[in-house]
Amino acid sequence: MKRRNFIRNSVMGGVALSLAPASAFSKYNFKPVAGRRIGMIGLDTSHSVAFARSLNNSKNDAFKGFKLTCAYPYGSRTIKTSYERIPTYIKEVEGLGVQIKGSLKEVIDNSDCILLETNDGNLHLQQAIEVMKAGKPLFIDKPLAGNISDVKALYQASQKYKMPFFTSSSLRYIKGLEDIRNGTTAGKVLGADAFAPCKEEPSHTNFYWYGIHGVEILFTALGPGCQRVQTIHTPDTDIVTGVWNDGQIGIFRGIRKGATDYGGTVFCEKKVVKLPSYSGYDSLLEKVVDFFDSGILPVPEQETKEIYAFMTAAALSIKKKGAWVALEKF
Repeated sequence: MKRRNFIRNSVMGGVALSLAPASAFSKYNFKPVAGRRIGMIGLDTSHSVAFARSLNNSKNDAFKGFKLTCAYPYGSRTIKTSYERIPTYIKEVEGLGVQIKGSLKEVIDNSDCILLETNDGNLHLQQAIEVMKAGKPLFIDKPLAGNISDVKALYQASQKYKMPFFTSSSLRYIKGLEDIRNGTTAGKVLGADAFAPCKEEPSHTNFYWYGIHGVEILFTALGPGCQRVQTIHTPDTDIVTGVWNDGQIGIFRGIRKGATDYGGTVFCEKKVVKLPSYSGYDSLLEKVVDFFDSGILPVPEQETKEIYAFMTAAALSIKKKGAWVALEKF
């Protein structure tokens, strides 16, 4: 708990953990990549095509010359909404100059760094380990995994093979949110609400599949330090309340009926700040290529672990009919 208090106080004292160099990687063998060839694993999510378009069609200097050069399509073979997209997405990325490879190994061998885009988080552990063994820098798209056991196993593998990975929802990079967090916009953050669609996939812990977007907004505003959560659940809505170790309260509203959007409100010392609309994937991709290029992890491991512990505790609270669940359980 002392460590959490230190981290939390550092954020509120003006140190933006999501912006600061999170690690010198003394425990890793990671080296910034010399080449600019990105390989992609998984063409079963819309993110795959969006990232390909941005990297291969954009003149954005922030991408530093990185290009998506090859991809392995699979990917889920069990989630229909994922695997039925693959034939269409293959054609779309081929039209952007991407070579389709017949195996994971071919992509790893012909790339300098990897975007793991497989939509099924249950496949990420196995696929990520192959990338780590090869010593290639790795971004793992949401959801990081299908359950908390695999989340822990991914970090254990990262230590074993001495290769870090970066994972984040693109919603972390809503314009201005990081400045709000470190107090330059409206003073100290006192609490936050966030909302997002919250579709569920039975093979994944409730909030991992889509709720991750809103939870990432919440943690970007408040930082780590959540102690316990409670979930009010109906078929159409989830309301997750988290209590942080300095008394702050963060609330996530997961929406499954009616109009949906991404956003939130941050309650600060000087004013209440309503977050602007989500503006796309490029801000996340800029962080990804920065990671590949510099070796600096954009989001501390501890914060990402806590995000997944938060969602796991929130799901357990539903099973316990709204009981409070401590994050330290995970």
